[in-house]
Amino acid sequence: MRLWVCLGVLALSSCGASPAPQFFGAERHEVTLDGYRFVVFHKGNDAEVVRLGYLTRAERDPVPALMVQAVELTTGCIVRGPALGRERSPALPGDTGEARFRLKC
Repeated sequence: MRLWVCLGVLALSSCGASPAPQFFGAERHEVTLDGYRFVVFHKGNDAEVVRLGYLTRAERDPVPALMVQAVELTTGCIVRGPALGRERSPALPGDTGEARFRLKC
């Protein structure tokens, strides 16, 4: 039983952020800003950013602005707005774990 638990923990700890299907083949960048870790997938004029790690509700407030900063820093592009099909502003993603943006490169 211990072996299965150890293997399960090992498998979960090796998991990294994976892109959404439309970002398969995208450039992958990792960045840490103010202690928050992000993975950015950049493809054409679009980007997806994934926050890594667990945060309490109180720790989530700075994340939307840091997501924009992570995308701009790693891609060299400017965030124009939310990805097509997204209704929320990039400054207010519905989920602080993942966001997609349109870019001006």
